[in-house]
Amino acid sequence: MSVIDELVGELARLPGIGRKTALRLTYHLLKRPTPEMVRLARALENVAMRVRPCSRCGNLTEADPCELCASPRRDASVVCVVEEASDIGAIERTGEYRGLYHVLGGRLSPLEGVGPDELNISGLIARMGNGAVREVIVATNPSVEGEATAVYLHKLIRPLGIRVTRLARGLPVGGDLEYADGVTIAEALTGRRDI
Repeated sequence: MSVIDELVGELARLPGIGRKTALRLTYHLLKRPTPEMVRLARALENVAMRVRPCSRCGNLTEADPCELCASPRRDASVVCVVEEASDIGAIERTGEYRGLYHVLGGRLSPLEGVGPDELNISGLIARMGNGAVREVIVATNPSVEGEATAVYLHKLIRPLGIRVTRLARGLPVGGDLEYADGVTIAEALTGRRDI
């Protein structure tokens, strides 16, 4: 196997990248000056060697605990549970949430062999033991697996006397009703609020 084929193969393993796109990316990189390719390779190596999950929340970080867990400005009484570390950025971009996070590392999916033991659920339950947490916001995706994960977490956490909430769902801002699916419209009707 040539080094070009090796790179194409590695790029094709990335989510959303098929073999054709991997080939296009490889040839794009080969057209770049050598120092640019070396910088990219060095950046990938640095990430592989220095980034690890935070021991408290599971967020990907260079420092342990991560910047969010270490911040005295965060509200430690509220924990937002997400499927992946990448979900934290989406919530942080809103500028509305000031609590802490917990990364599960996926969602329950029996068909794919992902059960509670494969997720960071025991770490979440351990965090509930100190009495500081009063609310857990379950921010799993609105898929069948995400819903199953939310229900499972609710059954585990509720007996601890901790409030368990779920992100609201419904129509996106700027969306048209005629293009929304029935489930989204139903969720929007169920979650309606006073004006």
